[in-house]
Amino acid sequence: MHNGLARLTEPMVRENGALRIATWDEALDRAAAGLKAATDKNGGDGVGIFSCSKATNEMNFIAQKFIRQVLKSNHIDSCNRT
Repeated sequence: MHNGLARLTEPMVRENGALRIATWDEALDRAAAGLKAATDKNGGDGVGIFSCSKATNEMNFIAQKFIRQVLKSNHIDSCNRT
């Protein structure tokens, strides 16, 4: 435990303002629907991604390809300036 909080071991979704345990399929479907709704409403300006300098080059490459090719956004940043 960290700071008195237990680590999450299952996906959770918000329903009627409260979190509940969900299946991975449901959680991923909701995440995809949220990204689609944001890009449908605002195009590429509706989403962004934050990558990490401690990730591998391959992971950062995939992150930028995903945001640019799939979500049609150039909004990507990382912590590698620190």
